[in-house]
Amino acid sequence: MSITAKHVTKRFGTFVALDNVTLEVPGGALLALLGPSGSGKTTLLRIIAGLEVADSGTVLYADEDVTDAAVRDRNVGFVFQHYALFRHLSVFENVAFGLRVRGGPRRRVRERVRELLRLVQLEGLERSLPAQLSGGQRQRVALARALAAEPKVLLLDEPFGALDAKVRQELRQWLRRLHD
Repeated sequence: MSITAKHVTKRFGTFVALDNVTLEVPGGALLALLGPSGSGKTTLLRIIAGLEVADSGTVLYADEDVTDAAVRDRNVGFVFQHYALFRHLSVFENVAFGLRVRGGPRRRVRERVRELLRLVQLEGLERSLPAQLSGGQRQRVALARALAAEPKVLLLDEPFGALDAKVRQELRQWLRRLHD
């Protein structure tokens, strides 16, 4: 699914985070936004996801205007820079969280979580808490959680920033294989 942000502007008080930004991402693309700290990358992702409201501009998914659509109606998976895992929930419960909020048969939730934990190579860690995991493992839990509801779009905000070089390289390769 293609994503288009047209003429997006966002201010925080007198600070202009985004000034008439246009971005077109073709369907199926794997794209990275590069720029210095404070250049508006995270703000643009949050606007595309519906977590932030632009002062002006439009956001389209395919040809559908979602500018005013609620985040829950956009069907977007979002992995935050610092993972945003629930510290008191196990790996299994973190991945299952969004599925349970949406409702549905418990059996289907269990099956989907197991499928995702296989995909992200975390089988056997279902009962572990986030504090018991490495940075790379926590990142994969966050990815599994974002993928659980089968989003149309997956947005990642600095997904490798807190990882060491070796783990960062492995996760990049893993994400590319997942995408392909």
